[in-house]
Amino acid sequence: MSSFEKLVSIMAQLRSAEGCPWDKEQTHNTLRPYLIEEAYEVLEALDLGDDQSFKEELGDLLLQVVFHAQIATEEDRFTIEDISQHIVDKLIRRHPHVFGDVEANTAGEVLNNWEKIKQQERGNKTESVLNGLPAQLPALLRAHRIQEKVAQVNFDWDQINDVLNKVREEFEELADVVGKKEGDQNKSDRLEEEMGDLLFSLVNVSRHLNITPEDALRRSNQKFIKRFRYIEDILQLNGERLDQASFERLDELWDEAKKIEVEG
Repeated sequence: MSSFEKLVSIMAQLRSAEGCPWDKEQTHNTLRPYLIEEAYEVLEALDLGDDQSFKEELGDLLLQVVFHAQIATEEDRFTIEDISQHIVDKLIRRHPHVFGDVEANTAGEVLNNWEKIKQQERGNKTESVLNGLPAQLPALLRAHRIQEKVAQVNFDWDQINDVLNKVREEFEELADVVGKKEGDQNKSDRLEEEMGDLLFSLVNVSRHLNITPEDALRRSNQKFIKRFRYIEDILQLNGERLDQASFERLDELWDEAKKIEVEG
């Protein structure tokens, strides 16, 4: 028995009458937050570059797939084998340049073929190119995928400078609203709208630079956390209180943290 087969067997045992009370109570809906949490923990381990953690977190994510498959099996809907067979068939079908006689020499050609095959799978029905984007995707990632989709039908700028000009335009529109005197609620709505437009245009810049905005922002978050923790550590060592430190003192320590990063 392979380790994967053993995993499937253990999951079935945990869900059996003699199994674990907690596991037996779970449903697809109660497991939803764990699926999302485990996916993000995989990304965190990947960012850390720790193979041991990466391996463990991928295992935890795999467990969620097996868990959902076991529940579906018990309900006579589908099995883990059905899931595996489905993705095997899809990979072969959508890679005719590998398993067939279609030619695709670049990643762009592969993506174009992929979208054409998806359209054929839908029976060539006229559907929006934006269909199939999960509403639950993080907003930055969803914006990136929206822009990728429309770019495939040539709704896109050719030059990065045009995209940067759009960012400048959206920034000026936001600044204009900031300076306006409007009713509190009306101004708040306008600010949110303009901020959203600015963020959307920045996502477009990242796409043109072949950068995933979700990854870029996650990296900046981690950098900020590292620098701020340096500030906290130094203040504690010096017997200073964070809530009593001036902005100038905090900014001085921030610059120290940046300098340490540069110097390695």
